[in-house]
Amino acid sequence: MTYIYHYNSPLGGITVSSNGSEITGLWFDGQKYFGTALAKEYEEKALPVFDETKKWLDIYFGGKDPKFTPPLKMETTSFRKTVWEILLTIPYGRTITYGAIAERIAGQKGVGRMSAQAVGGAVGHNAISLIIPCHRVVGTNGSLTGYAGGMEKKVKLLALEKTDMTGLFVPKKGMV
Repeated sequence: MTYIYHYNSPLGGITVSSNGSEITGLWFDGQKYFGTALAKEYEEKALPVFDETKKWLDIYFGGKDPKFTPPLKMETTSFRKTVWEILLTIPYGRTITYGAIAERIAGQKGVGRMSAQAVGGAVGHNAISLIIPCHRVVGTNGSLTGYAGGMEKKVKLLALEKTDMTGLFVPKKGMV
């Protein structure tokens, strides 16, 4: 069975899903790919994992690093899981580029190159936003691109984390 919980954040409503013991999804309401890991049938229910996630979100939106991760279940392809696991290593208040993630995966697999665009696709389909911090991934040139929750939220999340925004920019339409 799939369970859901609703959280009201300063940036809008958030829906969290769980299998009963682990978080399986976390989305800003209405974001691109909303509910991709959400079963057609679900039940709203109070669960300890939702209490832990609420605590994480309260600390995070209070402008602090939660320093713990609720239990997660990444229901996705092995490639996306590899990318999402790398996202979990990005420190609070820091960023990494799609290219750097691609290089890291290439090194893990012992191949010469990995597509940064493939990494971008995996980052964009992250089903557990915020906790798996896809908002911390930026373009090689410093462009703030590709956040399913919307560019305005990405900028606000990075500002909340007091990320050094020097050299980062929102590209104009048609520019990447």
